[in-house]
Amino acid sequence: MNTSTKTVAIDSSTLAQKTVYSVLFSIAFAHLLNDLMQSVIPSTYPILKQNFNLSFTQVGLITFVFQVTASLLQPFVGFYTDKKPKPYSLVAAMIFTISGLALLSVSSSFWMLLVSVALVGVGSSIFHPEASRVAFLGSGGKRGLAQSIFQLGGNAGSAIGPLLVALVVAPHGQSYVIWFVLAGVLGIMILSRIAVWYANHMSLRTLGKAGLEEDKMQLSNRKITISIIVLLLLIFSKFFYMASMSSYFTFYLISKFGLSVQDSQFYLFLFMASVAAGTLIGGPLGDHFGRKYIIWFSILGAAPFTLLLPYANLFWTAVLAVIIGVVIASAFSAILVYAQELKPGKVGMISGLFFGFAFGMGGLGSAVLGYIADKTSIEYVYTISSYLPLIGVLAYFLPNIQKKKTI
Repeated sequence: MNTSTKTVAIDSSTLAQKTVYSVLFSIAFAHLLNDLMQSVIPSTYPILKQNFNLSFTQVGLITFVFQVTASLLQPFVGFYTDKKPKPYSLVAAMIFTISGLALLSVSSSFWMLLVSVALVGVGSSIFHPEASRVAFLGSGGKRGLAQSIFQLGGNAGSAIGPLLVALVVAPHGQSYVIWFVLAGVLGIMILSRIAVWYANHMSLRTLGKAGLEEDKMQLSNRKITISIIVLLLLIFSKFFYMASMSSYFTFYLISKFGLSVQDSQFYLFLFMASVAAGTLIGGPLGDHFGRKYIIWFSILGAAPFTLLLPYANLFWTAVLAVIIGVVIASAFSAILVYAQELKPGKVGMISGLFFGFAFGMGGLGSAVLGYIADKTSIEYVYTISSYLPLIGVLAYFLPNIQKKKTI
C-alpha cells in the first residue's frame, strides 16, 4: 500500500510539473465556443436595435444585465470551488448559455431579451473560474503561457462570433441565433471529457497550491492589497475601453463612415482578431520579461493609438483598431497570473474576482457609454474613452514579484 501511494505521489508530481498541452488546447477550444456564443449578444445589437426600436441606453442596459450576471457570481463560484472543486460544473455552465441563446432567438420583448442575456451571463460566471483552474492545473508551471492559450480561445471565439452573425444572422434575422446552440452542444461534449481528466487529477490541485506557496514573495498584506487595487483599476481602464469597441464600434463605423451592418461586423471581427493575437503574445512575454512590464506596456502603451482613433479616416481607423487590439489585449493574462501569484492557493477566487470584475466593468462601461451616446453622439464616446488607457501609469506602483529565470 505504501508503494502504491508513493507511485501515485510521483505520478502526480510529474504531471504537476509537465505542461499538458492536450488539456490546455481542449479547454481553450471550449473557451472559444463559450465566448463565441457570448459574442452573439453584442454582435446582434444593430439587428435588435432595429427590431425593437431600442435606444442606445437600452442597448447599454442589455450589456449591463449580461455583464453583471456574468460578474457577480464569479468570485463566489471561485471561492467555493477553491475548497470544493466541481469539474462537471463546466457542463452546467454550457447548458445555461445554450438556454439563453435559445430564448434570445425567440424573444419578442425587451424584457425577454434581458432574461436571455442574464442566462448567458450565469453560464459565463460558472464557466470561467473552473476553466481557468483547469488551465492552471495543466500549465506545468508555465502559467503565463497557459493563461494565454486559454484566453486565446476566448478571444478567438469573440472574434469569430461577429463574423458568423454577419454571415448567418444578419441576412436572415434574429431567429437564426438558434444555430449557435450547436456550438454549445459541441462544448458540452468537450467539457465532459475535460471534467473526467479534472476529476482524475484532483491531486494536482494540492500540489499546485504547494508550488505557489514556494513561489510566494515576502510581501506585506498592505502591499498585496494595494497591488490588487492597482490591478483592478487597470482592469477598469482596459475593459471600459474594450466596452466602447465591442458594443459600439459597429455603430461608430455606421454613423461616421456610412458602412452597412454587415460591413461594420467585418471591421469588428478585425478588431477582435487582433485582440486574440495580443492575448497569445502577452502571457509568454510576461513569463520571460516579467509580468509588471507587460502590464505597463499593454495598458499605457495603447494610449497614443486610442487618442488618435477619433480623428482617423476609415483606413487608419482599421489600422489603429488592430494596433489597439494587439497592445491592450496583451495585459489580461499577465494581470491574472500576477494576481494569482500575489494570493497563492486562491486560483479560483482570484480568477473569479478578475474575470468577474472585467465583465462587470465591461457591462458598466456599455451602460454609461450608451447613455453618453444618447445624450451627445457616438463619435463623442470615442473621444472621451480614448483617455482611459492613461490610467496604465498606475502600473508603476506594482512590485516586481516574479523570480528571474535561471537558464
